[in-house]
Amino acid sequence: MKSIIKRSLLAIGVFAGISSYAQNRDLDHYRQPDQRGVNVFEAPKDSVSTFQAVKLRIGGASTLQFQGLSQDNNGSSELIDLGSNFNLATANLDLDLALADGVRMHLRTYLSSQHHTETYVKGGYFQIDKLDFISEGFLEDFMKHARIKIGHMENNYGDAHFRRSDNAMTLYNPFVGNYLMDSFTTEVGAELYYFCNGWLGMVGMTNGKLNQNVTDKDQTSPSFLAKLGYDKQFNDDFRFRLTGSLFHSAHNNARGIYLYSGDRAGSRYYSVMTDVDGNGDGFRGGRINPDLKNEMTAIMINPFVKYGGLEFFGILETAKGKKVTETDDRSWTQVAGELLYRFGNKDNLYIGTRYNTVSGELASGEDVSVNRFQLGAGWFLTKNILMKAEYVNQTYKDYPATDIHADGEFKGIMLEAAISF
Repeated sequence: MKSIIKRSLLAIGVFAGISSYAQNRDLDHYRQPDQRGVNVFEAPKDSVSTFQAVKLRIGGASTLQFQGLSQDNNGSSELIDLGSNFNLATANLDLDLALADGVRMHLRTYLSSQHHTETYVKGGYFQIDKLDFISEGFLEDFMKHARIKIGHMENNYGDAHFRRSDNAMTLYNPFVGNYLMDSFTTEVGAELYYFCNGWLGMVGMTNGKLNQNVTDKDQTSPSFLAKLGYDKQFNDDFRFRLTGSLFHSAHNNARGIYLYSGDRAGSRYYSVMTDVDGNGDGFRGGRINPDLKNEMTAIMINPFVKYGGLEFFGILETAKGKKVTETDDRSWTQVAGELLYRFGNKDNLYIGTRYNTVSGELASGEDVSVNRFQLGAGWFLTKNILMKAEYVNQTYKDYPATDIHADGEFKGIMLEAAISF
């Protein structure tokens, strides 16, 4: 009897602790991983501190898809005959730790993904919004507007990466697929931010490497990032944001620059533009990598306008560079626009469309283009659960006759259930 009582008291204590912990999981200077984080870009710069002691927030995400796509090309390469069924469920684990007043750590681990079924760390960083750990009030006036991020982390080039699906974290993305030229990479570096009256600026530098090592000495150079923008909520109905971003890497003679191929988790469209022998896009199905591995400069401009339930997000991007074996630069351009309407109780429903096109020169010299049309709808059952449906149609133009993408097309229906907490 005493043993039963002790175990009961222990269970009550554990559940009480969990309940108490669950009542307040919010952190300072933090983008919420639920519906509250939709249309948030850089984490907010809070003016009031809630820090009392070291606090660990354990979170994560899980996404399950049903894919019903078909694909075709000119027949030069036999594509996989796709069926309609569920894809591998993806999962993330997030650890966020408030270490001191204004100091936070983030770590994301991919528990399962299309490309890696095994668990591995995506990356992490320290975010510093106060320097009181040096001495109380140190550079207080400056740090009211400034932020420092340091780590092996997702680099802040452009605004599109804030709306993309990051493996299982798909709740911020109103559609299923990411953009064609999916600008996303994780490199070791630091970023310095400044926020003031709606204006924001950022300068950053990384070591230029996706895969970290000490064996390719003098083969890579640092990458430089910068962002300048304005983001203002004028009234309850109207918000306007406009940013311009720059990414530049002088050279990378080791493994190349990974700005458009840095996501090792895999795309949200499984096995598209891949032949029966496994050649083609593989786990990056549907994405376009301009293959600018060396001496690359990319510029992205992003407008975001929200009026009531209606919102628009756009991309105008240009990238220039070359492979190590090339002597002349090649250029690629991306244009995208998405229009959404959110409605219902607490904007828990939405419908929308996205058009995305890229064009550029292949290493073999041909000028090609790719177009994608998406029509989607979503329903937030709760702030942590999102159901999505999408129709997608993607076409490839002017590819060489021997290329797997020649006269290529895939289209069909995608359903996605996203949970994030």
